Amino acid sequence: MTIIYAAPEVPVPVGGVRVLARHVELLVEAGHDAVLWCPTPGYRFPFFDCAGPMLSGTEIEVSADDLLVLPEVGIKPGAEPAPGARKVIFNQNHFHMFATWDSDAEYPGWDPAPSVWAVSGESAAVLSRLVPSLPVELVPNSVDTALFRPGDRREWTVAVMPRKRPQEYALLKRLLGADSRVSVRELTGATEHEVARVLGETSVFVALGDHESFGLPVAEALASGCHVVGYPAGGGAELFTAPGTFEVPDARPLLLVEEIVRVLGAPDERVRAASRAWIEERHTREVTREALLKAVDVALARPGSAARATHPMAAMMEFAAKRGVGARA
Repeated sequence: MTIIYAAPEVPVPVGGVRVLARHVELLVEAGHDAVLWCPTPGYRFPFFDCAGPMLSGTEIEVSADDLLVLPEVGIKPGAEPAPGARKVIFNQNHFHMFATWDSDAEYPGWDPAPSVWAVSGESAAVLSRLVPSLPVELVPNSVDTALFRPGDRREWTVAVMPRKRPQEYALLKRLLGADSRVSVRELTGATEHEVARVLGETSVFVALGDHESFGLPVAEALASGCHVVGYPAGGGAELFTAPGTFEVPDARPLLLVEEIVRVLGAPDERVRAASRAWIEERHTREVTREALLKAVDVALARPGSAARATHPMAAMMEFAAKRGVGARA
């Protein structure tokens, strides 16, 4: 029995791909046979290290005992990737659920019907309402707290990931740049290790998520001891209950800048420690592993048969193009 995760080949930092790879690593550590499936032989992601086994090919054979895990962004009506196979839709963002689905037909219309996995309480609740006939399991995201941790020094700087709100960041960059007290560290195209180093040193992380189901950079910033100022953006609401988070009304750049400057000028080391402890209680590898193994057991109890599976890369590329992410052909 092999658990096969279909992954898109993206050349730019995308947190959801790292989550797929981390699931494979956790399952292998737990004794399962699990692989990350990419179409291109020898493909490696340029922005993080993938320690788990890889599988390549546009099409593969899936046995009756296998479990195929598919991202929500590669699902199109009338294009089931592996008819008859046992499948899971790993939905990392409920806002993306219908990005490549242009039909009023029942979703996803597969036989046998798949299980669904979610990454946050908000996302699980939305998905349970959207697909009440399918089992929805919550598998919370994990943070590598050995990598994302406070550094040896803490600088009076502000870290920003502008990718999801480039137009708003253009305003923020000017507004923050007009204040001599603020130094901005822009995290664009950075590797996982580079991001961890900056978050471990900086004082405030600006949450510029957009229509999130969770918001992994916010969790990593909290684990690194950063104060977080910005937008919950939907599913990130639970993260903004953590110590050291400061919510600002969506798309209010002046209010956001004012709050950044206020928090930057009032650091609290006790709160930084509490932020990290909050993450360590809820989003460690151990917490994720326990939930993932339970979700796998539920999925494996459902029916499945041998099938030929086609990698949903084309639909993933269609989604990436719409989002301006860019994917490797």
